Amino acid sequence: MLSDLPFTLTSLKDAYATGTRPIDVIDEIFARLDAVNDPGIFIHLRDRDSLRAEAAALGAYDPSLPLWGIPFAAKDNIDVGGIETTAGCPVYAYTPEADAFVIANLRAAGALMIGKTNLDQFATGLVGVRTPYGAPRNAVDPLIVPGGSSGGSGAIVGHGIVTFSLGTDTAGSGRVPAALNNIVGLKPTLGALSATGVVPACRTLDTISIFALTVDDAYAA
Repeated sequence: MLSDLPFTLTSLKDAYATGTRPIDVIDEIFARLDAVNDPGIFIHLRDRDSLRAEAAALGAYDPSLPLWGIPFAAKDNIDVGGIETTAGCPVYAYTPEADAFVIANLRAAGALMIGKTNLDQFATGLVGVRTPYGAPRNAVDPLIVPGGSSGGSGAIVGHGIVTFSLGTDTAGSGRVPAALNNIVGLKPTLGALSATGVVPACRTLDTISIFALTVDDAYAA
C-alpha cells in the first residue's frame, strides 16, 4: 500500500522496480496533502493532471536516471520555468522562462517538481511566518513556528509528502526549519551548487539547501 510507504529514495526506487507507477505516487501525494490540510505549505501547487501527465511521460522505469519519478518541492525564491516566482511578495512576482540551474539538473535526473513552497518574504527571517500567503504549520507540533525562511520546504518533507525539497540557507534558513520539523537539512559548501535562477537575499552568501528524511537522501539529491 502506497499510503504506508515512506517516501524515501530507497523505498520509492524499490516500489518502482516492482511495478509502482509515478502516476500512483502523484495520486498518493495529493491524498497526503488532503490529509494534512495545510494551505500554507505551497504558494503554487502544480495542477494534478499536469503532474500525472509528466509522470506518465517518464515511460518505463529507468534506474539509470538517479531520481526517476522522485517527487520534490522547491522554495518559491528558486525559478521554475513557466511558474511564477514570488519570493513571498506578490508585487515582486515574475514568471521566468527557464528553470534555475538546480531545478534543471534535478529534472534531467528524472525528478518530478510538485510545487513552489512558502517562505519568509524575500528569504529574510528564521521563523517561517513572515509571509502574506498564510504561514505553514510545523509538521511536528502545529503550536510552534515552522522555522524559516524555508518553512514550507521543511514542513512538506516533515509530513512525508515528498522525498526532498529545496530551500536556501544564507544564515540558517535551511537548517532551522529542518531542525524544527525533525528532518535533515543539508547546507552544501558555499558555491558547490550554482545559485543561477535564485532570488538573492545576500548574493555572496546564498546557498541552495536540501531537506530530506535521511542524510543519504539529502546527499543523493
